[in-house]
Amino acid sequence: MRHYELLLLGAAATLLAAGCARHIVSAAPPSVIAPPPAERPLPPVEPTPPPMVEPAPEPAPEPPPPEPAPEPAKRPAPRPRPAQPETPDAQPAPPKPTPPQISPQLSAENLEAAKSRTTSQITTAEKNLQLANGKSLNAAQKDLVEKIRGFLDQSHEAIVADDWVRAENLAEKARVLSLELAKSF
Repeated sequence: MRHYELLLLGAAATLLAAGCARHIVSAAPPSVIAPPPAERPLPPVEPTPPPMVEPAPEPAPEPPPPEPAPEPAKRPAPRPRPAQPETPDAQPAPPKPTPPQISPQLSAENLEAAKSRTTSQITTAEKNLQLANGKSLNAAQKDLVEKIRGFLDQSHEAIVADDWVRAENLAEKARVLSLELAKSF
């Protein structure tokens, strides 16, 4: 019988949950969204000045006590280096040779042409550099003068080292910059 009661109870619950056959639910008509009410500007609020309060007289500041002079920093004593054991067979290391200057080998006529071009370019650069003597120069002109002098010095060093290709390149740079300097006057 217990089974029968449970089945009857389940059927009754189903009927109650399903509701009434006469009660028909219909959907509500679509609502029209009304625009939000216009915001009213708030009246401007005038700030109220704070009440006047007389400041209390400040006591004169006391000078700070003198600070003690800082102690000089102590450096740790350098550690002694271990002594190199001297061997009777040890010889002093030979001095390092200067690295060789690598430059192209020029034929006799190419060498003479390079010497001629180099001296011509150096002469032109020095003449244009002489134009700057006695004139007040702006920062750009001063910079050009320094660069020209640097290239001329390097070119003379290359001539002393018998490196005419490098000397010619440096003299050409000095000549081009000296032309720019001459145009700026």
